[in-house]
Amino acid sequence: MEFYEDNKLVEKILQNINDDLKKELSEDRYKHSIGVMEKAEELAIIYGENVNKAKLVGLAHDIGKELSREEKLIYSKENNIEVDEIEKTNVGLLHGKIGADICKKRYGFTKQMQDAIEFHTTGNENMDLLAKIIFVADKIENGRIYKNEEKQKELEEARYIANKNINLALLSLLDMSLKYTILKKELIHTDSIKTRNKIILELRKFN
Repeated sequence: MEFYEDNKLVEKILQNINDDLKKELSEDRYKHSIGVMEKAEELAIIYGENVNKAKLVGLAHDIGKELSREEKLIYSKENNIEVDEIEKTNVGLLHGKIGADICKKRYGFTKQMQDAIEFHTTGNENMDLLAKIIFVADKIENGRIYKNEEKQKELEEARYIANKNINLALLSLLDMSLKYTILKKELIHTDSIKTRNKIILELRKFN
C-alpha cells in the first residue's frame, strides 16, 4: 500500500508539512498554501484523482518559494538540480524543482507528486491529472484576488471553467499568464509554450 492510501499517516504528514510551512513561509504564503490544498481537494473529487495526494501536494507546493535567490541557487547546486538558461535569469522559477526535491527527502513524496510540484510553475507537456489539478488550484484558490479588474474577471472565468473541464481551465490560465508575461516583456519559459500546444492538440481531438 502506498503511503498516501493510509489516512492516518497522511494526516500526520499533513501536520508535519503544516508545521514546517508556518516556520518557513510568510503568513500570506502560508494562507495561500492552505487555499491551494483546499482547492486541490475540491478538484480531485470532481475529476476522480486521489484526494490525499492532491491535499499533500497542494499544501506543500510552495515550500521552496521563499528561499532567497542565493539560497535557491545554492540548494540547486548542492542537490544536483538542473538549472536552464531561463531559470538562471528568473531564479524564482526554481522553487518548483526545489520544492519537489524537499518533499521527496522530507516527506517521501512519490515521483508523480514531485512532478506535480515541479510543474506548477511553468507547466509541462507531460503533465498528468494530478499535475493539472495542482497547477490550476494554485492559480484559482479562493484567496487569490487581483486589483486589475480585467485580470480578476479572467480569474473568475477560469474558476468557473475549472469545475467543468480541467484542460480548458489549464489553457485559460496559461493564456492569462502568457499575456501578462508578454506585456511585462519578460522571458517565457519554453515549457509553458509546449504545455499550451499539447493542451490545444488534446482539445482538438475531441472537437
